[in-house]
Amino acid sequence: MRFPLTSARRLGLPRRAVSQILLTQLAIAAGVVALATGLFLAPLGAQLDDQAMRRALAIAQGAAADPNLAADLLDSRATADSPVQASAERLRRATGAEYVVVLDLDGIRRSHPSPDRIGLPVSTDPSEALGGREVMEIDEGTLGRSARGKVPLIAADGEIIGAVSVGIAYDGVRDRLLGAIPGLLAYAGGALAAGALVAYLLSRRIHRQTRDLAFSDIAGLLAEREAMLHSIREGVIALDRHGRVRLVNDEAARLLGLTPHSPGSPGAPGAAGGFTGRPLDEVIGAGRTADVLSGRVTGRDLLTVQGPRVLVANRMPTEDGGAVATLRDRTELEHLSRELDSTRGLIDALRAQDHEHANRLHTLLGLLELGLHEEAVEFVTEVVGVHRTTAEQVTEKIHDPLLAALLVGKATVAAERGVPLRLAPASLLPDRLVDPGGLVTIVGNLVDNALDASVGSASPLVEVELRAEGRSAVLRVRDSGPGVPAAHREEIFTEGWSTKQPEAHRERGLGLALVRRLAERQGGSARAGGAADGGAEFSVVLPEALR
Repeated sequence: MRFPLTSARRLGLPRRAVSQILLTQLAIAAGVVALATGLFLAPLGAQLDDQAMRRALAIAQGAAADPNLAADLLDSRATADSPVQASAERLRRATGAEYVVVLDLDGIRRSHPSPDRIGLPVSTDPSEALGGREVMEIDEGTLGRSARGKVPLIAADGEIIGAVSVGIAYDGVRDRLLGAIPGLLAYAGGALAAGALVAYLLSRRIHRQTRDLAFSDIAGLLAEREAMLHSIREGVIALDRHGRVRLVNDEAARLLGLTPHSPGSPGAPGAAGGFTGRPLDEVIGAGRTADVLSGRVTGRDLLTVQGPRVLVANRMPTEDGGAVATLRDRTELEHLSRELDSTRGLIDALRAQDHEHANRLHTLLGLLELGLHEEAVEFVTEVVGVHRTTAEQVTEKIHDPLLAALLVGKATVAAERGVPLRLAPASLLPDRLVDPGGLVTIVGNLVDNALDASVGSASPLVEVELRAEGRSAVLRVRDSGPGVPAAHREEIFTEGWSTKQPEAHRERGLGLALVRRLAERQGGSARAGGAADGGAEFSVVLPEALR
């Protein structure tokens, strides 16, 4: 299987999905680290500038608060050995400031780190500080760029007599910023390494999950999967490890009766749609179908009935703890099987009649050869009368021709098997059935089961009661067999449940399940109980069965 080259391949990038994901994650991690570092450094410079200016201002405030400095300024002259110069230099050395300059009201320096500049005007405008305001700034002076703090110098009488200007070398601020970068880069490198490790571990996990496929391969597989799910004539349902639906294809929705207009149905064909994340029992309802699909009932080619359909289900677990189940429609095959059963029953009836007819012809021939003509006439009259009586008894009570023909044929088969089949005296069903075929299926299944149960009993007998109650049809079939234990009277209507050995052409355990489903589809019911003589009695009620 070949896939077209992607743009990543044309650009020279790795084709493997795991490699592309790893590179993408590393690029993202590096970008995030670089962005975070830049965003941290930008405010860090402003913060260091502010700290330097505030430190310079604090030193200036401390100097201006010294009353001796104000007195010395008034009492001395601007010389290199004045007490003002001595105090300023002492303070500068103690605080590590670049300079501490004391100036008078004329802006003349009375102290300076370079004594030759004492007595000269300051290089920057001192008017704000001499006007009584404190100043913080970054400015360029005779000693270069610095962070400055300027404070007015006030005498004991409250008059402003000068100002104190303190500078912190800006190179020192920049050095602090540059000094912080190695540590910051170390943290950034650690974060990048951790991100790279996480990216590698994640890429390894993706490598295992994607089986080292390229993105083009994954896209091709997804496209093929969608096409396959749309085209196959088998239903597919995928479940996760918690039994929630992950996928329902078109055929599964059709087989399970999940139409697009029903609540919770798929939003689009071939997809889980509205079923995604919902428990299986909630989607299709509790019952054998849900038990088979969820794995509560195990086996291969399990039969189940969902609505009017007979389905064959198989379930395969997946590596992640979920499962994929497939469904095949066996409704038509089951109908053909039932028709085959009916045909076989008809053949059995014809064979029984042929066998019985041959015996009677032989008897008649013997009577004629013996010259017993009167006895021969009586024998023929009796045989014709028995058949006519059986047919008349059935048609007198059962007016629907399909049901009547079925019961006459079943009576012949029952006689061949040594089990009398009779209609109950209360039987009376008019020819007004809405669905005679459905009732024929129900009666045929129940009568066949009753004959199988009654063969070999002490007093074999099968009794059928068919009558109308308003527009409802009521059916009861009693047999002389061993009966059904009370504990199993609901279980026998479950698909696949049977005490008989399966035949070669079909599975057992569907007859009674179909009987109940056909009854429930018409709003009726099917129940099993015990007969008065110890056998079994099956009752079916079909409301609105008559026109």
